[in-house]
Amino acid sequence: QVRLVESGGGSVQAGGSLRLSCAASGDGYTTYYMAWFRQTPGKEREGVACSSPSGDITRYADSVKGRFTISRDNGKNMVYLQMNSLQPEETSMYYCAADQRYPGTCQRADHFGYWGQGTQVTVSS
Repeated sequence: QVRLVESGGGSVQAGGSLRLSCAASGDGYTTYYMAWFRQTPGKEREGVACSSPSGDITRYADSVKGRFTISRDNGKNMVYLQMNSLQPEETSMYYCAADQRYPGTCQRADHFGYWGQGTQVTVSS
């Protein structure tokens, strides 16, 4: 099992940047696919980015390609999401997720069995 704790959320103006962090505890972190999702009230959880266990393969939602970067430090059991050029419509709760199974396109929340509590990102216009 793995426990996930996100941090780094906050408020930023449109066009600004934030870096989210996710600290993982538990055995076998380096065998987990890691991902970031976001969810606003009344909407489904949306996959934003994911990383292979080694970090050498990453995938992104089309809406964030070129602006967001997922990275991981397996020595520190950390995964990060660097978010640039944020827009107001990206105001959401952001969640860190993990699973040892291959997650496919990384767009489906049900492919991930472990979740953090979320960190709020608010982008003002």
